[in-house]
Amino acid sequence: MKKLLTCLALSTVLLSGCTFMQKSEGIIKVNDTVITQSEFDKAFDSSIDKSFLKAFGGSKNFLKSDENPMYNIFKEKIVNELIVKALLEEEIAKRGITATQEDVQNELKTIIDKVGSKEELNKLLKQREISNAQFTEDLKTQIKIRKLVNSLEKINISDNDAEKYYNTHKAEFTHGEQVRASHILISANTIELIQQIKAKNPDIDPTELNKKVEERLAAQKAKAEYVLAQVKQNPDNFEKIAQKESDDKASAERGGELGFFPKEAMVPEFSKVAFSIKPNTISDLVKSPYGYHIIKVTDRIEPGTTPYAKVKDEIKFYLETQKQIEVLKKFTNGLMKNAKIEYLNDSFNPQKAAKLVKPAETPAKK
Repeated sequence: MKKLLTCLALSTVLLSGCTFMQKSEGIIKVNDTVITQSEFDKAFDSSIDKSFLKAFGGSKNFLKSDENPMYNIFKEKIVNELIVKALLEEEIAKRGITATQEDVQNELKTIIDKVGSKEELNKLLKQREISNAQFTEDLKTQIKIRKLVNSLEKINISDNDAEKYYNTHKAEFTHGEQVRASHILISANTIELIQQIKAKNPDIDPTELNKKVEERLAAQKAKAEYVLAQVKQNPDNFEKIAQKESDDKASAERGGELGFFPKEAMVPEFSKVAFSIKPNTISDLVKSPYGYHIIKVTDRIEPGTTPYAKVKDEIKFYLETQKQIEVLKKFTNGLMKNAKIEYLNDSFNPQKAAKLVKPAETPAKK
């Protein structure tokens, strides 16, 4: 079964990120609440940076124009989320729902128990570029929404519900062979090296370029051999060496830890070695398109099915979250029908925005 989120998915409609502009003019009025341009900008950038577009530079490189079809898709989504956010905040305030410090501490403890430790939680937040202050605000939002949902409908997921789900979704709990490993990467990617060299010297002669690439590749291989010697000499220092030397910065922060993974999750060169050596074994250099890897296997799981007892709590959490989302969606649909929504800027009105976009010009007929 896919790893379940430690934070309720239903709270994501109230989350936001960084802004690229500071405009305060109102764009939409929801009952007595005014949504501003800066709120939209903030939520829009956050949504872009959490999507697949992050790999293409995220919000910094995104064309924010009504003539960009992708912009209009995200725009309609964000407008809807901001309206829902305003309605929910209004309802939460009307009902006097709050998140106390004790509530936050209890929620934090639950999350820390799920991820393993406070240190691991801090690593996850750092990887996702979420500050502690923002995370605390997100927890408060999550708590208030849960209290709202609980005031609407009492949700109780029984052991029988969880067992029924387990028995009817067995495929989600079956797995092939997996290993748990850590690695140190010394990068040696030919294409990246070419790009780096040409960026500094665009007019470089092809012969000189090849020479420099070969020199860089040789230097990286020598470095990899040096690091391997360090690891072989002091196997217990693998994590410290990974933190210092590995070019895979994401895993380096965790001492090279990659967790459990199936064969198909890694490139063939890596998997072939990782699945062939025994636990508590360190490999020799492994060459892949990314460079040179030093692999340390720490555990192995044989193919099989995860027992119900091990995933019961996870299933109950999942089913409870899904039910909460269902209840909240039904409730917000009702709020939307009865809300007074006024678009102060017509470009944000889905019924009028399309008319504001000029159609593409077509060649005149001869």
